[in-house]
Amino acid sequence: MTRIAITAGGFRFIAETHADAPETVAAFLKLLPYRQKLIHVRWSGEGCWIPMGEFRLGVGFENHTSHPSVGDILFYPGGYSETEIILAYGSCSFASKMGQLAGNHFLTIVDGKEQLRALGTKVLWEGAQDIVFELA
Repeated sequence: MTRIAITAGGFRFIAETHADAPETVAAFLKLLPYRQKLIHVRWSGEGCWIPMGEFRLGVGFENHTSHPSVGDILFYPGGYSETEIILAYGSCSFASKMGQLAGNHFLTIVDGKEQLRALGTKVLWEGAQDIVFELA
């Protein structure tokens, strides 16, 4: 497993890659360091997301779920909705205006998880926050 440092909204987390999503992990690692904006989800509950528009990572579905646990990070390869990354900080059911979606669970936060609710609340009430993924 590869460890990824995530910095967002003044918080720092460590995530580990998920062995059941090898294609997604390999493709994402090529993007590092990855810098973007993190915004609050609209339909999925307690989560934040990175909208990626028409960007394609070049992977299909693997280790996909619609119900991420706190600290799970999913990559949605596009199709019914735009490509995106979603981070669950609480109760989350991954969806879009088209309905339920499933994303590839490729990262899990293993350090700093207790700060996730504070990050989610900050994004909800203060708006978009910078986020950076880099090798730990």
